Formats: sequence, C-alpha cells, structure tokens
Amino acid sequence: MVDPLGGPAYWWPLVAAFLVGYLIGSVPFGVLFTRMAGVGDVREIGSGNIGATNVLRTGRKGLAVATLIADLLKGALPSFLAFSWYGPDMAILAGLGTVIGHCFPVWLGFRGGKGVATAAGVILALTPVLLLGVLVVFVLVVAISRYVSLGSITAALAAPLLALWTGYVQAAELYFILAALIFFRHLDNVRRLITGRENRLELGSRRRD
Repeated sequence: MVDPLGGPAYWWPLVAAFLVGYLIGSVPFGVLFTRMAGVGDVREIGSGNIGATNVLRTGRKGLAVATLIADLLKGALPSFLAFSWYGPDMAILAGLGTVIGHCFPVWLGFRGGKGVATAAGVILALTPVLLLGVLVVFVLVVAISRYVSLGSITAALAAPLLALWTGYVQAAELYFILAALIFFRHLDNVRRLITGRENRLELGSRRRD
C-alpha cells in the first residue's frame, strides 16, 4: 500500500528539524543573561516576559541588546543551516520550531516570550530581502504610537503580505502561522490597547508593557 506521507524515511527528518529548532528556540536567553548579570529573574520584572523589551526594564541596555541579538540568532541560525544543508522544507520546519520553542520553552514550564525577535531571525535566514521592510513597519509604528506591542503585531502581519507580494509563497505560509502565533501571544496587550491601558515605551522603565 502507498503511504500518503511518504513513510518514515521522508517525514522523520522533517520532524527532527522541527524538534532541533524547538530545543534551540526554547533556550531562554533573557532569563540566563539577567541572572548571570545579577539583576534577578526577568520574569519578576515588568510584564514578566523573557524578551529584550522586558529585559530593558532592568535598566541594563547592554543586557537588552544581548538578549535581542541572541533571540534573533536562535531563529536565524537553525533556519539558515537547515536551508543550506537540506533545503526549504527543512528550513521552514526548523524556523517554526524555534519560534514555538521561544514562546513555549520546555525549560520554563512552556511559559516563554512572544516570539518577535526569533521570528525576525527566521525571516532574516529565509527571506533577508524582506526583513528591512518588516523592520521599517515596526519602527514607524513604534515611533508614531510608542507601543512596542502594536509595532510587533503590525510587523508580524506585514511579513506574510510582503512575502506574498514578492513571490515567496512558501515563506508566506510560514509567516502567516508565525503572525497568528505572535498575535496570540500579544492578546493581553491587544486588550490593553483596546481599553487604553497599554503603557507606552519608556526606556529603563519597569512598568508593565
């Protein structure tokens, strides 16, 4: 009988790519960096998020930049290496795994970050020409509104649309999934935006985002 999934020889490497991406994505750099710097647990500061925006609320800009770069690279490197060695299918699944790992890390009881920087890393690896457009959207929205959450959601939604517009259909399918995941992780922010309770970006603040 013909196996519609192609058999284990076909799908097992894809599963492995996703799992490796997940494990890499689940490394909580924000938690590790703040603990090593002696500023406590970032999950007990501000919004409790493990990403760079909340790390910034410790007042340590260097830690926030380091967290941003590390979260971006953990999305970019697995996707780039999978694409280089095995092709786009592997890269797509590795990229998806890294973002899910960041949002739901096994090491932190599946309570992680919001996936924005890690998703940006995936875009950098798969469609680097689109990353500039996504960043422009993010910067413009944040500059005008001073809401990081609104900029993140808008940029996430812009990514698949830009990918479709430029002909990256397979990448667009992944980016739609990532946008939905990022929107889901920002539901509390969306509620606060709607009710006018979302705080604007304040460098060095420990207030809730």
